[in-house]
Amino acid sequence: MSDTLGELFADEVVTHAHVRDVALPYGAGTLALITLDNGHDHTKPNTFGPNGLAELDTAIDTVAGRDDIAAVGVTGKPFIFAVGADLKGVPLVRRREDAAAIGRLGHDVFRRLGELDVPSFAYYNGAAMGGGVEIGLHCTYRTISAGVPAFALPETFLGLVPGWGGTYLLPNLIGAEKALTVVIDNPLAQNRMLKGRQAFELGIADAIFDSADFLEESLAWTARVLNDEITVRRPEVDRGKAWDDAVAMARWNVDGKLHGAAPSYTRALDLIGAAKDRTRDEGFAAEDEALADLIMSDELRAGLYAFDLTQKRAKRPAGAPDPSLARPVTKVGVVGAGLMASQLALLFARRLEVPVVLTDLDQERLDKGVGHAHGEVDKLLGKGRISPDKANRLKALISGSLTKDAFADADFVIEAVFEEMSVKQKVFAEVEEYVSADCVLATNTSSLSVGEMASQLKHPERVVGFHFFNPVAVLPLLEVVRGERTGDAALATAFATGKALKKSCVLVKDAPAFVVNRVLLRLLAEIVRTVDEGTPIEVAERAAAPLGLPMPPFVLMGLVGPAIALHVNETLHAAFPDRFPLSDNLAKMVAAGKGGVYLPDFSLDPEVVEIFAGGTSPSTEEQVLDRALAALADEIRIMLDEGVVAAPEDIDLCMILGAGWPFHLGGITPYLDRSGVAEKVTGRRFLEPGVAARPA
Repeated sequence: MSDTLGELFADEVVTHAHVRDVALPYGAGTLALITLDNGHDHTKPNTFGPNGLAELDTAIDTVAGRDDIAAVGVTGKPFIFAVGADLKGVPLVRRREDAAAIGRLGHDVFRRLGELDVPSFAYYNGAAMGGGVEIGLHCTYRTISAGVPAFALPETFLGLVPGWGGTYLLPNLIGAEKALTVVIDNPLAQNRMLKGRQAFELGIADAIFDSADFLEESLAWTARVLNDEITVRRPEVDRGKAWDDAVAMARWNVDGKLHGAAPSYTRALDLIGAAKDRTRDEGFAAEDEALADLIMSDELRAGLYAFDLTQKRAKRPAGAPDPSLARPVTKVGVVGAGLMASQLALLFARRLEVPVVLTDLDQERLDKGVGHAHGEVDKLLGKGRISPDKANRLKALISGSLTKDAFADADFVIEAVFEEMSVKQKVFAEVEEYVSADCVLATNTSSLSVGEMASQLKHPERVVGFHFFNPVAVLPLLEVVRGERTGDAALATAFATGKALKKSCVLVKDAPAFVVNRVLLRLLAEIVRTVDEGTPIEVAERAAAPLGLPMPPFVLMGLVGPAIALHVNETLHAAFPDRFPLSDNLAKMVAAGKGGVYLPDFSLDPEVVEIFAGGTSPSTEEQVLDRALAALADEIRIMLDEGVVAAPEDIDLCMILGAGWPFHLGGITPYLDRSGVAEKVTGRRFLEPGVAARPA
């Protein structure tokens, strides 16, 4: 290991490699078992930094020359195998040779497990990601615990590639198509993880055992393999057309979703595509080169910044009050029984496991709302995600009432009614007549003023914004809005409740449309303005492609609904008329009952095209993108100056978790910084140089 790497990773939490001899059953001999353990509990997982790799190398030295052992095994500490490379030092890397050295060091150490004079066994006893998966791929055999909660190669999601053998060994073990599911498809699907059984069914592990006696069963299986009682047979990998077709299909999928905006996916595809014809040395050398290039890229630094936001900042919301001020929530009320209300009811019941009662104006609506929530419980049961007992308990927790006196003993009541101020004020006034003085009243409004909503109540300090994103069960962001008179106790209760709901909470000032909708509407308003001016819809739609968003702007409008987009735009226009102009054409489109600009076959609706016709100043794709980015930079600077959130990091966190803004961009502010738009439009960067970008 070079001195430079040691300096870059000076803060490494070293994963030690402890070696002990284990007498195998059935007279199979002695196994030298290497246990990976950084000395902390499962909340600080094992990772591989330069010093940890050096310790593993030394451990392998101690077993490599022994003629008294029958095999070598590798396992982890309780609940954790290993979760990959220690990335803390990567943002500090300034030289490509240091980046390349990181790749070579991992290869040089891990590959030794596959080059011993005796068979090697990986025992995946707990969570395994990245390098944790790859160390096992170098071994001769693998077992996995059925209790493994997370198994993944998430590197492309962060802006890297599986660079310690993953892109070569995995496709040559299970075939290109299955390997691409792990390396490409799952990271693209919001970094989806495999469970232990799924990894086994893919063929990554040769055997699976229950977690209770996992190591004991794995050692017994090892003995039977060594005694030739078990012969491990793996399906033959198709190295012909099927391999090429799988790579081509994955490339088409990546291009369609990211439009070339995330180089890590392309590099991983190239590596897997070439792995069928390369030797192991050639495959590993190609991974070293790819890692060196990507570690020196801005995309990786942005990805690591985004990862840090979602793993650390999201867990410690800036500006949140003292958690000790939070009050317990033992019953929840939901005003309304529409789709959003029923989603909220199910979420509260599942996560808090407390009674949830919905109210609405008539029995038919109420029955429909409660029925929808119960139906979603049945779906969870059908998918095997909950037990029959749990399903029955959840259904029993969710009920309905035509009168609001059912809220008398509720600690937390959330409204999900029509998005109109007078309606929401009336609802809260009615609820306040029944609830206790310290019951928190929460609004799921997407754009209206929380302070104005509370202004006519006896206890306005109890009202807090609690803005979810649709679908409620999927999107992790929760904008917690502090009104002008919101008290600390209500706010603390809101944050504690959001955490219990397993949402990532961001404190937001009571400003029009809060964060996500305000940013998205500024982007959409500028793009719609170019269409009003005469830019063809398809040109404006393509203009945002370099951002790599989950969906183009007009597809997003169709998902949200043009009527809702218009309503939020009207709210913002009332507050900021110069920056959020009203589109007469959008209003005409809503009046015509159009659900979007596309027909069901995704061709443009000619009637919508006609509605937007008539502009005489069309823009090019490049001009549309420039205008959109300038508008975003302008709006975000204004939001920060207004104190809508504490820092640019909170804007990025909101856009990543609430709008699916790409990880590889690090959110929006790093992109605006790197592209120079931030300085051009606002006179300065949003983040310090070197944050979410290469050090100067």
